[in-house]
Amino acid sequence: MATGIEAMVDLRRMTAEDLAAAHDLSHEQKWPHRIEDWEMMFSLGSGYVAERDGEIVGTAMSWLYGEDTATLGMVIVSPNAQGMGIGRRLMDAVLDDLKGRTVMLNATDEGLPLYRKMGFEPMGSIFQHQGAAFAVPMAELIPDERVRPLGNKDMDVLRTLARRATGMDRDKLLDALVPGAQGVVLTRSNEPVGFALFRRFGRGYVVGPTIAPDTGGAKALISHWLGSNSGIFCRLDVPEESGLSGWLDELGLPCVGRVMRMTRGQHPKADPELRIFSLTTQALG
Repeated sequence: MATGIEAMVDLRRMTAEDLAAAHDLSHEQKWPHRIEDWEMMFSLGSGYVAERDGEIVGTAMSWLYGEDTATLGMVIVSPNAQGMGIGRRLMDAVLDDLKGRTVMLNATDEGLPLYRKMGFEPMGSIFQHQGAAFAVPMAELIPDERVRPLGNKDMDVLRTLARRATGMDRDKLLDALVPGAQGVVLTRSNEPVGFALFRRFGRGYVVGPTIAPDTGGAKALISHWLGSNSGIFCRLDVPEESGLSGWLDELGLPCVGRVMRMTRGQHPKADPELRIFSLTTQALG
């Protein structure tokens, strides 16, 4: 039985009616998520809220990928409720639902000590780049390489590429993202080898996910979206090993933040010939 401070805070499962309060919490943290972003994430996953005196003071969510993997995110505790162990209780509740799965998350510096204590191991950094005052030169394509619009018959291709690049079943996520996004496909000798989506998120638009066989292909895909949207606020979250962070800085999309990618359990085995060059979101991976 909870006693003392813990007894003042109740944990329960998140419902659709909690999303407005959850959005207020993320806004309090100066996170960019719109209520529409919360609604999309909730439609794909599940979560818990911490409630004190009828007020929601904490959230945590998770998303399942296939039978053995998941991501965890949107872990928020209101500043006026910190120091009460709420973050740990929310994490325990979510992880209890995810027993037997490999769990991945992206940790802020503030959350890193807690996640380490809970068995998460660092796997590298994710750099957040954003801005509107960028200039993009025309992409240099190799022979027989083309960037073409996403077609109505490309969904199976996208699902296959995403599975190969991540080692996870991302079908449900892509099925939810594509109808509200614009997309392009990278082909080499007329064979699809990568893709990138462009969609509304936060303060403007996000380029992601971007999947490609190499840095050159990723630059061609990303250049398509940035080159046709100069002056529009755009965001990309890129893994450290992508090699894109310095390039984005040069284009005028500065790095404004960093999170640590962490995993608890055996990391999914991805196809080494395909990589993720920008994330869907930090929470969804």
